[in-house]
Amino acid sequence: MQRDCFTEEQNQFRDAYRRFLEKEVTPFRDAWRKAGIVPREIFKKMGEQGYLLTWAAEEFGGLDINDFRYQQIMIEEDGFYGEAGLFHTLHSRLVAPYLKHFGNPEQQQRFIPDCVSGERILAIAMTEPDAGSDLAGMKSRAEDKGEHWLLNGSKVYISNGILADLVIVAAKTNPEKPREMTLFLVEAGMDGFERGRNLDKLGLKAQDTAELFFTDVKIPKANVLGEVGRGMHHLMQGLAEERLITACISLAAAQSAFELTKVFVEDRKVFGQSLSEQQNTRFKMAAMRTELDVAQAFVDQCVSQHNEGRLTADSASKAKLYCSEVEGRMVDEGVQLHGGAGYMQEYEICNLYANARISRILAGTSEIMKEIIARSIFEKR
Repeated sequence: MQRDCFTEEQNQFRDAYRRFLEKEVTPFRDAWRKAGIVPREIFKKMGEQGYLLTWAAEEFGGLDINDFRYQQIMIEEDGFYGEAGLFHTLHSRLVAPYLKHFGNPEQQQRFIPDCVSGERILAIAMTEPDAGSDLAGMKSRAEDKGEHWLLNGSKVYISNGILADLVIVAAKTNPEKPREMTLFLVEAGMDGFERGRNLDKLGLKAQDTAELFFTDVKIPKANVLGEVGRGMHHLMQGLAEERLITACISLAAAQSAFELTKVFVEDRKVFGQSLSEQQNTRFKMAAMRTELDVAQAFVDQCVSQHNEGRLTADSASKAKLYCSEVEGRMVDEGVQLHGGAGYMQEYEICNLYANARISRILAGTSEIMKEIIARSIFEKR
């Protein structure tokens, strides 16, 4: 499908970023997956090229580019030439914006420059063993001790959990109000802050996902992010962009699965002819291409609305829901059309299949997305 939503400068940015990936990421994907983590140096290399926190002001070393299309371009190129386990988008667009929107000038000056350069890697810790989508079930607590806060609790399934130097941690701060919580900036090396194991996942093998433990961690008052007791409100502010990002990631992976499958069925010979010449394959690929183009058109519209400040919660939820479901269908059909080869790790479609399953869970499950969309339908009456 012809897309006319990018400027010439953005197309040049895409070309440059693709060359970066081909040199610094693609050759090392297998090694990173075996290691279960990406090297810290790749964040620094991205920072040197200006690929982290592109929105950051020049005074912090950033490019001062707020147009989401630049991040969309990087996500799309990651889908073909990058590594899903290199979760730089979490660092740049899911966590760092909390510093932009809720950090005070001192916090911004202290943390953002190192995040731009890749010297400091970010993570956010909300999920707990008994509290996923329902943050009200959170058990982590922070007590005001006058000169500092005392943080206790644990978090699980934290992306960038091993690499992170700075973690935004959500904890309850009012025992009488279960939905009242506060965000804290927890730095590596703070006494009582420990990391558990790097969790062994179905997919995203190169992406470090960890358990985090907080035992009587003294959090300076200077490390409170935003307003005390307003943590839930702060977290809600970024949900629309988070779901748009997830939609873009899912769609990029789905597009990659389609292209890998197209190449395979053109090369694979069965009964004396290529798979691409057989009607079943042609019809399946035609349906897949149609779904992808419809999804892309909607995502591009959502990106445009987001740049204009008009992206609604229900539109972002629709994009996340649909694209994650499309991704699931694309990788499943891709494996099927690859036949036995699709079940082998040496074929990238196998990795895409394993990676895709989390997309319908993270950033809000498909069921949560449907509930948000349903509210937009029925609560207007």
